[in-house]
Amino acid sequence: MSARLSGCPAPAKLNTFLHVVGRRKDGYHLLQSHFRLIDWSDTLDFVRRDDGRIRRTHELPGVPESADLTLRAAHLLQSRLGTPYGVDITLHKVLPTGAGLGGGSSDAATTLIALNRLWQGGLSRAQLMELGLQLGADVPFFLFGEDAFVEGIGELLTPYPGPERWFLILWPGVNVPTSRVFASPRLTRNTPIGTIASLATTPPRNDLEPVVRELFPEVDAALEWLARHAGAARMSGSGSCVFAEFAEPSEAERIAAEVPSGWQAKVARTLHRHPLHDWI
Repeated sequence: MSARLSGCPAPAKLNTFLHVVGRRKDGYHLLQSHFRLIDWSDTLDFVRRDDGRIRRTHELPGVPESADLTLRAAHLLQSRLGTPYGVDITLHKVLPTGAGLGGGSSDAATTLIALNRLWQGGLSRAQLMELGLQLGADVPFFLFGEDAFVEGIGELLTPYPGPERWFLILWPGVNVPTSRVFASPRLTRNTPIGTIASLATTPPRNDLEPVVRELFPEVDAALEWLARHAGAARMSGSGSCVFAEFAEPSEAERIAAEVPSGWQAKVARTLHRHPLHDWI
């Protein structure tokens, strides 16, 4: 087994819809959503250490070590395995933060997958998903590794494959803190619970969108611009990225070329499975 794993992808996800259906006594919100993997990714490099130290090789602007999910994931797995190994982690950050793409959660999931392999941990997918939930509600999805109908706080996953699609994703350059959105008194928390069959025929929407549009005018402007040019636009997760869906890439690429300066545009395609799915 090599002591190094390089270029490990951590793909983003999009929520094709997101409903807030309740709230637990501990404050966590209960959701229903459809998560789709897309081919827009951070990448990570891992070099095994024999001295047990876990460190990142460079600073990440705005992310102190105490808040770095890759480091937390590595420490959690090291403790679970009781391994003497450590690791140097290099994160090549591409995905914007606070964007609703699950970037930090995906980085943590890739760290668990890669280190389970690098340290020869032998944990199953279910065991890694249990660990991942301790890091964040979206982490189990990336360990699950395929499109899913998501319920609970994010830990109840049912395979839900969708057709191949292309998405034009706009990031208007603002970070939306998830906690601020879910703390809003204006958030609707009583959307009726649906089934996969019923939701498949329901016009897609994101219950968090009205709150974010009011709090962050940049997101509101991006949604209005994209809706004018693509006919429809939605927000992903609780973040600032908005997107439109296409059956072919050409129209998405044409509209992407017209995006106002100051916004980031990305045309991404759906992934059938997580690129590291077979590492577990």
